[in-house]
Amino acid sequence: MSELYKQAGVDVEAGYRAVDLMKKHINRTNRPEVIGGVGAFAGLFDLSSFSYKEPVLVSGTDGVGTKLKLAFDMDQHDTVGIDLVAMCVNDIIAQGAQALFFLDYIACGKNEPEKIEQIVKGIADGCVEAGAALIGGETAEMPGMYGAEEYDLAGFVVGIGEKSKLISGADVKDGDAIIGIASSGLHSNGFSLVRRLIDQHGLSLDEVYAPFDRPLGEILLEPTKIYSKAVRAVQEKIDIHGISHITGGGFHENLPRAVPEDLGVRIQTGSWELPAIYEFLMEKAQLVFEDMLGVFNTGIGMALIVSEEDVEETMTILQEAGERAWIIGEVTDKTGVEFSS
Repeated sequence: MSELYKQAGVDVEAGYRAVDLMKKHINRTNRPEVIGGVGAFAGLFDLSSFSYKEPVLVSGTDGVGTKLKLAFDMDQHDTVGIDLVAMCVNDIIAQGAQALFFLDYIACGKNEPEKIEQIVKGIADGCVEAGAALIGGETAEMPGMYGAEEYDLAGFVVGIGEKSKLISGADVKDGDAIIGIASSGLHSNGFSLVRRLIDQHGLSLDEVYAPFDRPLGEILLEPTKIYSKAVRAVQEKIDIHGISHITGGGFHENLPRAVPEDLGVRIQTGSWELPAIYEFLMEKAQLVFEDMLGVFNTGIGMALIVSEEDVEETMTILQEAGERAWIIGEVTDKTGVEFSS
Protein backbone atom coordinates (compact mmCIF):
# COMPACT_ATOMS: atom_id res chain seq x y z
CA MET A 1 0.00 0.00 0.00
CA SER A 2 2.87 2.42 0.84
CA GLU A 3 4.32 1.84 -2.66
CA LEU A 4 0.95 2.68 -4.22
CA TYR A 5 0.76 5.82 -2.06
CA LYS A 6 4.31 6.72 -3.10
CA GLN A 7 3.27 6.57 -6.74
CA ALA A 8 0.64 9.17 -5.87
CA GLY A 9 3.35 11.42 -4.44
CA VAL A 10 3.19 10.58 -0.71
CA ASP A 11 6.30 8.86 0.68
CA VAL A 12 5.34 7.21 3.98
CA GLU A 13 8.87 5.94 4.58
CA ALA A 14 10.23 9.47 4.21
CA GLY A 15 7.74 10.54 6.86
CA TYR A 16 9.05 7.91 9.27
CA ARG A 17 12.60 9.00 8.55
CA ALA A 18 11.74 12.65 9.22
CA VAL A 19 10.24 11.73 12.61
CA ASP A 20 13.37 9.81 13.56
CA LEU A 21 15.58 12.75 12.62
CA MET A 22 13.53 15.31 14.55
CA LYS A 23 13.31 13.36 17.83
CA LYS A 24 16.63 14.59 19.21
CA HIS A 25 15.58 18.19 18.61
CA ILE A 26 12.17 17.70 20.21
CA ASN A 27 13.79 16.12 23.27
CA ARG A 28 15.83 19.30 23.84
CA THR A 29 12.61 21.18 24.57
CA ASN A 30 11.30 18.78 27.19
CA ARG A 31 9.87 20.06 30.47
CA PRO A 32 9.06 17.95 33.57
CA GLU A 33 5.34 18.63 33.07
CA VAL A 34 5.28 16.81 29.73
CA ILE A 35 3.66 13.37 29.89
CA GLY A 36 4.72 10.78 27.31
CA GLY A 37 6.90 11.16 24.26
CA VAL A 38 6.85 11.53 20.49
CA GLY A 39 4.30 9.47 18.58
CA ALA A 40 1.13 9.63 20.67
CA PHE A 41 -2.14 10.89 19.20
CA ALA A 42 -2.03 13.99 21.41
CA GLY A 43 0.44 15.92 23.55
CA LEU A 44 -0.08 15.87 27.32
CA PHE A 45 1.00 18.54 29.80
CA ASP A 46 0.50 18.29 33.58
CA LEU A 47 -0.62 21.54 35.25
CA SER A 48 -0.82 20.20 38.81
CA SER A 49 2.57 21.59 39.89
CA PHE A 50 1.62 25.22 39.24
CA SER A 51 0.56 27.34 42.20
CA TYR A 52 -1.50 30.06 40.56
CA LYS A 53 -4.50 31.35 42.51
CA GLU A 54 -6.51 32.02 39.35
CA PRO A 55 -4.62 30.43 36.44
CA VAL A 56 -5.57 31.50 32.93
CA LEU A 57 -4.44 29.63 29.82
CA VAL A 58 -3.38 31.99 27.03
CA SER A 59 -3.13 30.73 23.46
CA GLY A 60 -1.81 32.03 20.17
CA THR A 61 -1.32 30.90 16.59
CA ASP A 62 0.62 32.35 13.68
CA GLY A 63 2.82 31.59 10.70
CA VAL A 64 5.94 32.93 9.03
CA GLY A 65 4.37 34.29 5.85
CA THR A 66 6.25 34.89 2.62
CA LYS A 67 9.61 35.04 4.40
CA LEU A 68 9.51 31.33 3.61
CA LYS A 69 9.98 32.13 -0.08
CA LEU A 70 13.41 33.53 0.74
CA ALA A 71 14.23 30.37 2.68
CA PHE A 72 13.34 28.37 -0.45
CA ASP A 73 15.52 30.60 -2.62
CA MET A 74 18.45 30.43 -0.19
CA ASP A 75 17.90 26.74 0.59
CA GLN A 76 18.26 27.70 4.26
CA HIS A 77 15.66 26.12 6.52
CA ASP A 78 17.13 26.08 10.03
CA THR A 79 15.98 29.53 11.16
CA VAL A 80 12.38 29.88 9.95
CA GLY A 81 11.31 27.56 12.77
CA ILE A 82 12.61 30.15 15.23
CA ASP A 83 10.48 32.73 13.42
CA LEU A 84 7.45 30.48 13.80
CA VAL A 85 7.87 30.14 17.56
CA ALA A 86 8.67 33.82 17.99
CA MET A 87 5.58 35.03 16.14
CA CYS A 88 3.34 32.93 18.38
CA VAL A 89 5.15 33.34 21.69
CA ASN A 90 5.65 37.11 21.41
CA ASP A 91 1.88 37.49 21.02
CA ILE A 92 1.11 35.77 24.32
CA ILE A 93 3.96 37.62 26.02
CA ALA A 94 2.06 40.79 25.09
CA GLN A 95 -0.77 39.55 27.33
CA GLY A 96 1.58 38.90 30.24
CA ALA A 97 1.72 35.11 29.87
CA GLN A 98 4.64 32.70 29.86
CA ALA A 99 4.76 29.92 27.30
CA LEU A 100 4.15 26.32 28.37
CA PHE A 101 4.02 24.25 25.21
CA PHE A 102 4.07 24.54 21.44
CA LEU A 103 2.75 22.57 18.47
CA ASP A 104 3.70 22.91 14.82
CA TYR A 105 2.12 22.16 11.45
CA ILE A 106 4.32 21.67 8.39
CA ALA A 107 2.63 21.32 5.00
CA CYS A 108 4.89 20.43 2.08
CA GLY A 109 4.80 19.31 -1.52
CA LYS A 110 7.45 16.66 -0.94
CA ASN A 111 8.68 15.27 2.37
CA GLU A 112 12.45 15.61 2.34
CA PRO A 113 13.49 14.29 5.78
CA GLU A 114 16.68 16.32 6.09
CA LYS A 115 14.86 19.53 5.21
CA ILE A 116 12.06 18.77 7.67
CA GLU A 117 14.70 18.09 10.32
CA GLN A 118 16.23 21.52 9.74
CA ILE A 119 12.83 23.18 10.10
CA VAL A 120 12.11 21.30 13.34
CA LYS A 121 15.60 22.10 14.63
CA GLY A 122 14.72 25.78 14.31
CA ILE A 123 11.37 25.24 16.01
CA ALA A 124 13.16 23.46 18.86
CA ASP A 125 15.72 26.28 19.12
CA GLY A 126 12.85 28.75 19.45
CA CYS A 127 11.07 26.61 22.03
CA VAL A 128 14.21 26.35 24.15
CA GLU A 129 14.61 30.13 24.05
CA ALA A 130 10.95 30.62 24.98
CA GLY A 131 10.89 27.90 27.65
CA ALA A 132 8.15 26.01 25.82
CA ALA A 133 7.97 22.25 25.32
CA LEU A 134 7.38 21.04 21.77
CA ILE A 135 4.71 18.44 22.55
CA GLY A 136 3.20 17.73 19.16
CA GLY A 137 3.02 18.48 15.49
CA GLU A 138 1.93 17.39 12.06
CA THR A 139 3.88 17.06 8.84
CA ALA A 140 1.50 16.84 5.89
CA GLU A 141 2.89 15.85 2.49
CA MET A 142 0.46 17.23 -0.09
CA PRO A 143 1.62 16.82 -3.70
CA GLY A 144 -0.38 19.02 -6.03
CA MET A 145 -1.10 21.53 -3.26
CA TYR A 146 2.51 22.71 -3.00
CA GLY A 147 5.50 22.54 -5.31
CA ALA A 148 8.13 19.92 -4.54
CA GLU A 149 10.43 22.52 -2.94
CA GLU A 150 7.69 24.42 -1.12
CA TYR A 151 6.25 24.24 2.37
CA ASP A 152 4.19 26.31 4.76
CA LEU A 153 4.39 26.54 8.53
CA ALA A 154 1.85 27.21 11.26
CA GLY A 155 2.45 27.24 14.99
CA PHE A 156 0.30 27.07 18.09
CA VAL A 157 1.38 28.05 21.60
CA VAL A 158 -0.32 27.74 24.97
CA GLY A 159 0.89 29.74 27.95
CA ILE A 160 -0.26 30.53 31.45
CA GLY A 161 -0.69 33.62 33.57
CA GLU A 162 -2.15 34.74 36.88
CA LYS A 163 -5.52 36.31 36.10
CA SER A 164 -4.80 39.43 38.17
CA LYS A 165 -1.44 39.94 36.43
CA LEU A 166 -2.50 39.54 32.82
CA ILE A 167 -1.84 42.60 30.68
CA SER A 168 -4.79 43.97 28.73
CA GLY A 169 -3.87 47.63 28.39
CA ALA A 170 -6.68 48.67 30.72
CA ASP A 171 -4.17 50.17 33.18
CA VAL A 172 -2.52 52.39 30.58
CA LYS A 173 -2.94 56.09 31.36
CA ASP A 174 -2.17 59.43 29.78
CA GLY A 175 1.51 60.27 30.30
CA ASP A 176 2.78 56.70 30.52
CA ALA A 177 6.13 56.12 28.85
CA ILE A 178 6.67 53.82 25.88
CA ILE A 179 9.91 51.84 25.88
CA GLY A 180 10.94 50.15 22.65
CA ILE A 181 13.04 46.98 22.66
CA ALA A 182 15.30 46.41 19.66
CA SER A 183 14.33 43.97 16.94
CA SER A 184 16.82 41.64 15.28
CA GLY A 185 15.88 42.92 11.83
CA LEU A 186 12.74 42.59 9.74
CA HIS A 187 11.42 39.73 11.89
CA SER A 188 8.61 38.03 9.91
CA ASN A 189 6.60 40.86 8.39
CA GLY A 190 6.75 42.92 5.22
CA PHE A 191 8.37 40.25 3.08
CA SER A 192 5.88 40.46 0.23
CA LEU A 193 7.05 44.05 -0.22
CA VAL A 194 10.71 43.11 0.30
CA ARG A 195 10.54 40.39 -2.35
CA ARG A 196 8.91 42.82 -4.77
CA LEU A 197 11.67 45.38 -4.14
CA ILE A 198 14.33 42.72 -4.71
CA ASP A 199 12.78 41.83 -8.07
CA GLN A 200 12.18 45.43 -9.14
CA HIS A 201 15.69 46.62 -8.35
CA GLY A 202 17.62 43.56 -9.47
CA LEU A 203 19.06 42.73 -6.06
CA SER A 204 20.73 39.36 -5.46
CA LEU A 205 20.19 37.36 -2.28
CA ASP A 206 23.67 35.88 -2.67
CA GLU A 207 25.52 39.18 -2.97
CA VAL A 208 27.22 40.95 -0.07
CA TYR A 209 26.18 44.61 -0.25
CA ALA A 210 27.69 47.45 1.78
CA PRO A 211 27.52 47.89 4.74
CA PHE A 212 26.92 44.19 5.42
CA ASP A 213 29.44 41.40 5.88
CA ARG A 214 27.00 38.66 4.87
CA PRO A 215 24.86 37.96 1.79
CA LEU A 216 21.62 39.92 1.60
CA GLY A 217 19.59 36.72 1.88
CA GLU A 218 21.17 35.86 5.23
CA ILE A 219 20.47 39.36 6.55
CA LEU A 220 16.82 39.07 5.54
CA LEU A 221 16.50 35.59 7.06
CA GLU A 222 17.80 36.73 10.46
CA PRO A 223 15.28 35.09 12.82
CA THR A 224 12.67 36.97 14.80
CA LYS A 225 13.72 37.79 18.34
CA ILE A 226 11.92 36.04 21.19
CA TYR A 227 11.33 38.42 24.11
CA SER A 228 10.31 35.92 26.82
CA LYS A 229 13.27 36.31 29.16
CA ALA A 230 13.53 40.08 28.95
CA VAL A 231 9.83 40.76 29.47
CA ARG A 232 9.66 38.19 32.26
CA ALA A 233 12.52 39.95 34.04
CA VAL A 234 10.67 43.27 33.83
CA GLN A 235 7.38 41.70 34.90
CA GLU A 236 8.90 40.38 38.11
CA LYS A 237 9.73 43.90 39.32
CA ILE A 238 7.62 46.38 37.37
CA ASP A 239 3.88 46.85 36.87
CA ILE A 240 3.74 46.81 33.07
CA HIS A 241 0.62 48.65 31.88
CA GLY A 242 0.69 47.52 28.26
CA ILE A 243 2.77 45.56 25.75
CA SER A 244 2.70 45.75 21.97
CA HIS A 245 4.28 43.15 19.69
CA ILE A 246 5.26 45.22 16.64
CA THR A 247 4.43 43.00 13.66
CA GLY A 248 2.60 43.55 10.36
CA GLY A 249 1.33 47.11 10.04
CA GLY A 250 4.16 48.47 12.17
CA PHE A 251 3.47 51.10 14.81
CA HIS A 252 0.23 52.23 13.16
CA GLU A 253 -1.60 48.95 13.66
CA ASN A 254 0.01 47.50 16.75
CA LEU A 255 0.52 50.26 19.30
CA PRO A 256 -3.19 51.19 19.46
CA ARG A 257 -3.95 47.57 20.41
CA ALA A 258 -2.04 48.07 23.68
CA VAL A 259 -3.91 51.15 24.92
CA PRO A 260 -7.56 51.93 25.77
CA GLU A 261 -9.74 53.19 22.92
CA ASP A 262 -9.87 56.73 24.32
CA LEU A 263 -6.08 57.11 24.40
CA GLY A 264 -3.34 57.26 21.79
CA VAL A 265 0.43 57.38 21.49
CA ARG A 266 3.04 59.89 20.39
CA ILE A 267 6.22 58.38 18.97
CA GLN A 268 9.48 60.33 18.77
CA THR A 269 11.09 59.29 15.50
CA GLY A 270 14.85 59.22 15.65
CA SER A 271 14.84 58.18 19.31
CA TRP A 272 16.02 54.65 18.50
CA GLU A 273 18.66 53.12 16.27
CA LEU A 274 17.42 52.20 12.80
CA PRO A 275 18.91 48.84 11.71
CA ALA A 276 21.11 48.95 8.63
CA ILE A 277 18.75 46.73 6.62
CA TYR A 278 16.10 49.46 6.70
CA GLU A 279 18.59 52.12 5.59
CA PHE A 280 19.58 49.77 2.77
CA LEU A 281 16.00 49.15 1.64
CA MET A 282 15.14 52.85 1.74
CA GLU A 283 18.21 53.72 -0.33
CA LYS A 284 17.81 50.98 -2.92
CA ALA A 285 14.04 51.31 -3.30
CA GLN A 286 13.83 55.07 -2.71
CA LEU A 287 11.39 54.65 0.16
CA VAL A 288 10.76 57.26 2.83
CA PHE A 289 10.80 56.47 6.53
CA GLU A 290 7.10 57.28 6.91
CA ASP A 291 6.29 54.48 4.45
CA MET A 292 8.37 52.04 6.46
CA LEU A 293 6.55 52.84 9.70
CA GLY A 294 3.29 51.48 8.32
CA VAL A 295 4.77 48.17 7.17
CA PHE A 296 7.83 47.18 9.21
CA ASN A 297 8.92 47.18 12.84
CA THR A 298 11.71 49.65 11.83
CA GLY A 299 13.95 48.37 14.61
CA ILE A 300 11.48 48.04 17.49
CA GLY A 301 10.16 44.51 17.94
CA MET A 302 8.28 45.00 21.18
CA ALA A 303 7.11 48.05 23.13
CA LEU A 304 6.44 48.21 26.87
CA ILE A 305 4.19 50.84 28.42
CA VAL A 306 5.06 51.74 32.01
CA SER A 307 4.56 54.60 34.45
CA GLU A 308 7.03 57.44 34.10
CA GLU A 309 8.40 56.65 37.56
CA ASP A 310 9.28 53.09 36.46
CA VAL A 311 11.19 54.04 33.32
CA GLU A 312 14.70 54.10 34.77
CA GLU A 313 14.37 50.73 36.51
CA THR A 314 12.76 49.15 33.45
CA MET A 315 15.61 50.34 31.24
CA THR A 316 18.15 48.93 33.71
CA ILE A 317 16.42 45.54 33.80
CA LEU A 318 16.31 45.35 30.01
CA GLN A 319 19.97 46.26 29.70
CA GLU A 320 20.89 43.62 32.29
CA ALA A 321 18.88 41.13 30.23
CA GLY A 322 21.07 41.94 27.24
CA GLU A 323 18.50 43.99 25.35
CA ARG A 324 18.94 47.35 23.68
CA ALA A 325 16.04 49.63 24.53
CA TRP A 326 15.03 53.26 24.11
CA ILE A 327 12.34 55.59 25.41
CA ILE A 328 10.49 56.10 22.13
CA GLY A 329 7.33 57.94 23.11
CA GLU A 330 4.43 58.44 25.46
CA VAL A 331 0.72 57.81 25.83
CA THR A 332 -1.53 60.79 25.10
CA ASP A 333 -5.20 61.68 25.44
CA LYS A 334 -5.47 61.95 21.64
CA THR A 335 -6.48 58.72 19.91
CA GLY A 336 -4.36 57.18 17.19
CA VAL A 337 -0.63 57.22 16.53
CA GLU A 338 1.19 60.53 16.20
CA PHE A 339 4.80 60.89 15.09
CA SER A 340 7.06 63.79 16.00
CA SER A 341 10.72 64.45 15.25
